[in-house]
This record gives sequence, structure tokens and C-alpha cells, in this order.
Amino acid sequence: MSPRPEEAAMRREVVKRIETVIKDLWPTADVQIFGSFSTGLYLPTSDIDLVVFGKWERPPLQLLEQALRKHNVAEPYSIKVLDKATVPIIKLTDQETEVKVDISFNVETGVKAARFIKEYMKKYSLLPYLILVLKQFLLQRDLNEVFTGGISSYSLILMAISFLQLHPRIDARRADENLGMLLIEFFELYGRNFNYLKTGIRIKNGGAYIAKEEIMKVMTNGYRPSMLCIEDPLLPGNDVGRSSYGAMQVKQVFDYAYIVLSHAVSPLARSYPNRDSESTLGRIIKVTQEVIDYRAWIKKKWGSKINLSPELDNRLKIRDPMALCNGEQQQNRDSEPSYNQHLALSLASTQQLSSGSSASSVSSLSSSDIESDTPPCTAPNVYQFSLQAPTQLMASLAPALPLPSGKPQSAPPRALIMATSNQV
Repeated sequence: MSPRPEEAAMRREVVKRIETVIKDLWPTADVQIFGSFSTGLYLPTSDIDLVVFGKWERPPLQLLEQALRKHNVAEPYSIKVLDKATVPIIKLTDQETEVKVDISFNVETGVKAARFIKEYMKKYSLLPYLILVLKQFLLQRDLNEVFTGGISSYSLILMAISFLQLHPRIDARRADENLGMLLIEFFELYGRNFNYLKTGIRIKNGGAYIAKEEIMKVMTNGYRPSMLCIEDPLLPGNDVGRSSYGAMQVKQVFDYAYIVLSHAVSPLARSYPNRDSESTLGRIIKVTQEVIDYRAWIKKKWGSKINLSPELDNRLKIRDPMALCNGEQQQNRDSEPSYNQHLALSLASTQQLSSGSSASSVSSLSSSDIESDTPPCTAPNVYQFSLQAPTQLMASLAPALPLPSGKPQSAPPRALIMATSNQV
């Protein structure tokens, strides 16, 4: 489910069309991409988040709405102006691609947040894999949005970072660590052992679980720590999870996933009647035929447009005051981990799983959440990695594992195979 080059090309075209309308209205306006598209942690159906910087006393929502209608950029009935929201936005669906877009004005907090996330993606090479699986898991249960009672992408990313920071025995900076075990232990921690009532999550200074009473001391405006209490690493006193009113429902589905996966990798799984036809990861994650067809359509239409012209790249480049110089950017690109690899991740027995995942046993503290995926940031990096299940995500236990090629591949007993490649 990871981003493909043609999907990034399609999204850049959507941004270009909207940017053209904005520039016609305000030539000096600065259009920036933020959210999951900027970090590369977006699913095929994820929204695009844009922020427009300019000098206005009030966000000119209606003026931009009229211009978008005039240029037929969006489906006519999809454009909505939410001027009463905490962050006023324009919502629309691109007419050609059916990609949903949210546009806000002068939201400045995102540059630091996106940079923060990208730094941790470099520090923990396994973080993108974990996030994409978890996002798909929550998406299919309608728990990936704050307004539906779920948790935002920003909250999920902070929870995953905290999990990797405080894991007692696994080094998430190593690409050869056991992704399958990490996923199960994440579900165990936040679905079973995390103390949502008393504890909160802190990311800064290496990460910690802290009592909610400590977090409340720095909170302002009479706020109290929420059920899912995540301390904002960039804005002291802000509880990122404060709007996630369905946090306990998220806890329940995480617990469900832990039970299903831990049973699937137990020795008893060899006697399952469908063990040869259903993947392990496929027991908790499904990809609809509609999404498969949509991705095939994107590949057919935009596959030849992967290499964008320099002019388009320059138009979409974010003017980030904190951006690194060209030399540093090139060095970072060279040092970015390659996601075009297959990771065979052996899982321990259920006895080892229960006793070894002490990260989940530590008294838990909760964290904070914001409403949008992530705040504004620089132009997106496209990471080429895919997690394959029945069709998109693949995990299996069988000693002889049938792969898409039709040839059985040997794998050790009770092994969870999570393959990452460009073929999905």
C-alpha cells in the first residue's frame, strides 16, 4: 500500500492545477504541501493537504471557492467551505482524479512538525513500514480520523515513535529487525498493556511514559489530559490526543489484532484449515477490489509521467526557511534507507512473544493529537516500499510459502514474511 511513483506524479498534477488557480488570484501567495503526502506516508486514498500563505486579515475562503468553481478544478458538489472549524478550510474532490484536497490558510505550525517526522523516519528505518500497515488497519475500521472518533495520523506516528523509543530489546534503527514481531508488540502495548487512565506519552528527550498529573501542570486554558494523552513534542502544553473521543475503541481493535496475530503465529496455526490460502497479515488487513482497480487505473494513466519536468518540480518545491542547502539535501537522499528489499522476519513462539515483549508491559502514558494528518511541510519524498497482503500485503506461516510468482519459497516454521517491493 506504499506510494508508487505514478501516484505521486498524479498528486503533483492535482497540486499544480490548484496552485495555478491560487497564483492567478494572488501571484505572491506561497502554496505548500503538508500532511501525509509531504512525508510519503500516504495511502492510495489519502487526502492532499495544502496551505496557502499570504497577507490577509481573514482567510479568503469564499474567493478561492468561487475561483475553483470557475476553473472546473473540482467536482461541482464536492467544494465545501468550513469557515466555522477550528482551522477554517476548503474541502474539494479533484474532478479528474477523485483525489480529495483540503486547503487552509496561514497555518504555520506544520513545517516544524513535518521536519520532526522526517527526522524520525531517518532515525528509525522501520517506522514507515509500521505506519503504513497501521494506517491501513485503522482506515478499514473508520478509525483513522478524529471526527469519526479515531486518531489522526500525527497521533499514530507519535505513538509508533514512542513505541520504538522505549522498546527494551529491539533496535528499530536496523533494517533487519523483525517487523512482524514489532507489529504484534505494538498491538500488545496499545491494545492490552497501556494504562490510558493514568499515563501519557512523551517523545522529547529520548521518550518517556509520564503521569498525567505531570502533563497537566504545563497545560493551559483549563485543559485536562485526555484519555489518549500525547504530549506535543513541538508545542508544550498541547495534548495531541484531546479530540480522539473514540480512543478506547482504537484500543479494542488493537487488542483484537494482537489476539488474531499471536494465534496465527502459534504452533496451533499449522492446523488452521485456511492456512495455505490466507496470509497472516491478511487476517487483520484487507484491500478492497475498488482500491486495487483505482491503483491500476492510476498506473495506466500516469505511469509515463513519473519523471516530472524540472519546471514542475521547481513550481511545487516548498520554500521552507528551515530547508537544508542543496548539498545537504543530496547527502540526505544518498543516505536514505532503501525500501526496495525483502525482509524475512522470523517470529518467536507465543511463549517468547508473551515474555519477551516487555515494552508493552511498561506502565503506559498517553499522548496528544491534532486534527489534521500532519502540519505543513516540504515537497514530498516518495519512498518506494510496499507491504504485500493477499494482493497488497503478504504475510504467511507455511513452511513452503507460495509467492505471487507461483513458486514456493521456503521459510522457517512460525515465520512471518512481510515483503517490501515495488511490485504492489
